[in-house]
Amino acid sequence: MTFEGKKALVTGGSRGIGRAIALDLAGRGCHVAFNYFRSHRAAEQTRHDVEAYGVRCLQVKAHLGDPERIRDLFSQVRRAFGSLDILVNNAASGVQRPALDLEGKHWDWAMNINAKAAWLCAVEAARLMERGGHVVNITSLGSQRVLPNYFSVGVSKAALEAVTRYLAVELAPKGISVNAVAGGYVDTEALDHFPDKDAMLARGSGNPAGRMVTVEDMAKAVALLCTEDAAMVRGQVIVVDGGASLTEPGVDGDTPTARIPVPE
Repeated sequence: MTFEGKKALVTGGSRGIGRAIALDLAGRGCHVAFNYFRSHRAAEQTRHDVEAYGVRCLQVKAHLGDPERIRDLFSQVRRAFGSLDILVNNAASGVQRPALDLEGKHWDWAMNINAKAAWLCAVEAARLMERGGHVVNITSLGSQRVLPNYFSVGVSKAALEAVTRYLAVELAPKGISVNAVAGGYVDTEALDHFPDKDAMLARGSGNPAGRMVTVEDMAKAVALLCTEDAAMVRGQVIVVDGGASLTEPGVDGDTPTARIPVPE
C-alpha cells in the first residue's frame, strides 16, 4: 500500500498518534505537512524523521482554536504542496474536570479544537482536493462511554463524529471520503494525565487481542481508509481497541476507558 507522490496534512502531528500517522504516511511515499502548538523540539524531530523517508515535509506552528491560524496553515500548505490528497484531523485538547467543575471557557476550548477546527480544516482541505481525497478524523471511545473527568473531551468527540457523518455526505460529490478512527487504550503521553494510568495499561493489554493498541495500529487504520480498497466506507467510525469495547466491564466495576488527547 503506497501513496507515492500524494500530499497529506496531519494536524497535531508532532507527538503521539499524530506523529505515528505522519511517519506512516511518509513511509508510504507521501509528502507530509503537520501543525503543532507547544513543543518545537518534538516538531523538529518529527520533521527530521519524516524527511528521512525522502519526502517533503512542512512544519507549521498553529493553534487550531483560532480560525485565522487555520486559514494561514492552509495557505502555507497550498504554497508548499499546491494541492492535498489526505487530511487527518488528529489535533485535540481538553480540560479534565467533572461537568459541574467546568467553566464555559473550558467547553469552548475543547469544542473549538476538537470539533470546530476539524470542520474548518475539512472545508479548507476540500478546496485543495480538486481530484478528490480523504479526510480521517481521530476520535475516542469516550464519545460513547461516560469516563471520569472526560466531559468536555467526550462531548466534543461525539460532535466530531457527527461532523464526520455530515461531511461524508456533503463532500461525497467532490470525490472526498470522510471517516473517523476511534482509539481505545493507546500507550502515549496522554495516559500520564490519568491518575490510574498503571491500571489502564493493565486493562489495555487484557483486551481480546491480548496486547496494547499501539500508535502504529492507529496509523495503519488511517492509511487503510485512504486507499481505494476503502472507497465505499463513508461516514464510519472505525474502532481500534483490540476488541476491548466488545467485552463487559471488569469485576471491579471499571468501565473501559479511552485515551484522552493532550494539546499539541
